[in-house]
Amino acid sequence: MSTEPEITRETTGSGGRYVLRVDGHEAELTYSQLGATQVIADHTAVPEALSGTGAGQRLVERLVADAHSEGFRIVPLCPFVNAMRRRHPDWSDAFNV
Repeated sequence: MSTEPEITRETTGSGGRYVLRVDGHEAELTYSQLGATQVIADHTAVPEALSGTGAGQRLVERLVADAHSEGFRIVPLCPFVNAMRRRHPDWSDAFNV
C-alpha cells in the first residue's frame, strides 16, 4: 500500500512555499504574507514529470486547509489557484476576491 507524498511548508521572511516532492521531482505553490490575516498565492509550478498527477490540486487543498485552521484568507493572484477556487465554491470562505 503506497502513501501519498507529504506536502511540506517552508516559511521565509514575508512569504514561503508549499512543496510536494515525488521521486526527486518538486511541485510548489509560493505565497507572500499580506498582513496578519491574508496571504497572496503567487505561483504554482508543477514539473512535467508530475503533470496530471493532481500535485497542483493537492498543494491548493493544503493552502485552503491551512487557511481554515489558521484563520487567514487567500488572495488568489496565481491563475491556477484562482481556477481551483472557481471549481470549488465550498472553499469560498478561504478566499478574498
